[in-house]
Amino acid sequence: MSTDRPSESAADEPDKSPGDTASTGTPTEQPARVKTDAAADAASDASGAAADAATTESDASDAERAEADSESAGAVGRQPLRLKTVLLLAAVVLGLDLLTKTIVVAQMTPGHPIRIIGDTVRLTLVRNPGAAFSMATGMTWVLTLVAVAVVIGVIRIGRTLRSVPWAIGLGMVLGGALGNLVDRLFRAPGPLQGHVVDFVAVGWWPVFNVADSSIVCGAILLVALTVFGFEPDGTRAGKDEKAEEKTV
Repeated sequence: MSTDRPSESAADEPDKSPGDTASTGTPTEQPARVKTDAAADAASDASGAAADAATTESDASDAERAEADSESAGAVGRQPLRLKTVLLLAAVVLGLDLLTKTIVVAQMTPGHPIRIIGDTVRLTLVRNPGAAFSMATGMTWVLTLVAVAVVIGVIRIGRTLRSVPWAIGLGMVLGGALGNLVDRLFRAPGPLQGHVVDFVAVGWWPVFNVADSSIVCGAILLVALTVFGFEPDGTRAGKDEKAEEKTV
């Protein structure tokens, strides 16, 4: 019977599986992994900083744009409404038109012109049942309704108007429309059928009156303002687009 025993050192030594060695790794692998993790963290921090910088720049751009818009809106809001200007100018045109027509009807006879500059410029009394250039002579009542619609439209636009040039143009159109509307409503042969009094003849141009001149000049002014980008609220379309391009 053998008395040999396993040595204590061999018995006490714990068993090691191949997986334990693989999990711990060699001393040279651990520093390399630490460096890789550090590099990844640094790259992540750099990406986050770049994103924060981009966000900050975007916020600053939005703030500048909002400030520019608020300044533009404030500048427009500081401009007074121009409805009073429209009405005042319309009243002047209407008064002048009625005054000249009253004088002409009282002092002149149809068919007896008064020559101012030969046959080029003369005064001649003509009662026109139609529109300009003697058009629509059989539709006087339609022209009356059109004049009423023009008056209502101009007043509605004028309630939000802030541009002085637009106020001048609309005031001239409104005054002229009212002048001819008075003739349509109150002159012979009757309401809505009244003939408009024309008395100014220039060359080959059809005979007209103060109201006609005011309507034509006002319409030309409004078309010019629209073409050159002047808005009824006092701003200019081209200038606003350039300012927006700079802020973007």
